[in-house]
Amino acid sequence: MANKIISPPEVVALAFSDGGYVASEVVSEVDITSAIERWIRPVVGEPLLEAVEGGDYATLLEEYLRPAVAAYVRLAIQPRLNVATSQLGLYAPNSSHHKAADEASRRELMRCLRTRATTLLRRLSTYLEQNKESIKEYKSSDNILNRCSLDGGFIQIF
Repeated sequence: MANKIISPPEVVALAFSDGGYVASEVVSEVDITSAIERWIRPVVGEPLLEAVEGGDYATLLEEYLRPAVAAYVRLAIQPRLNVATSQLGLYAPNSSHHKAADEASRRELMRCLRTRATTLLRRLSTYLEQNKESIKEYKSSDNILNRCSLDGGFIQIF
């Protein structure tokens, strides 16, 4: 299941720029694969993902694909980082130096992370559209953002 798009340490470096320490072990290959399958593949397409994993399109990978994948991985795992799970169940971490963020702060963070991820995905899509002549594996008709958009809670199909 190992992908060749981005590694857990790269996800942490790109998506967790808040200033606090986050170990790369919190990001699993399953988290990365899930983000790619759910958010990236419907925009990029299978042939282009395979080409990138094969070593083609370094600029696309470094400047557009990795940031978008990292943002969606962060969006997916952030709720899991807000709590801890043990054999005794789910609990909020508590220490003498830190306290768990309140619900409003968690909602605000998730909204910010979702906006960042969506913006990076649209940036990736725009790059692909602007360079579709030089990226032979990319098919504009396969890009879901060219057919469907979710803006302000409204689904637009065109």
